[in-house]
Amino acid sequence: MTHWKISPVPGQGLHRADGGALALPLQISSGGRHLAVAELRLTPASAEQLHAALCYALDGQLPPDGAPECRQPVHYPGGRQRY
Repeated sequence: MTHWKISPVPGQGLHRADGGALALPLQISSGGRHLAVAELRLTPASAEQLHAALCYALDGQLPPDGAPECRQPVHYPGGRQRY
């Protein structure tokens, strides 16, 4: 069985593409061998849907060290905090 790996390209983050789309460069490898770089392109609407799905999937999980600011705890009045 061939194992494929798709991961972000180091040093190349999410950026705006033509027509207002968001583009995320991804590297594709198999068997430890780099094969290609491709971009995942999302419309703003599909990026919002993905963002919401990820928020639900990550709800209640502690963010790892170095996580983006949006994954840090939010402190609400009254002392409650939510991830």
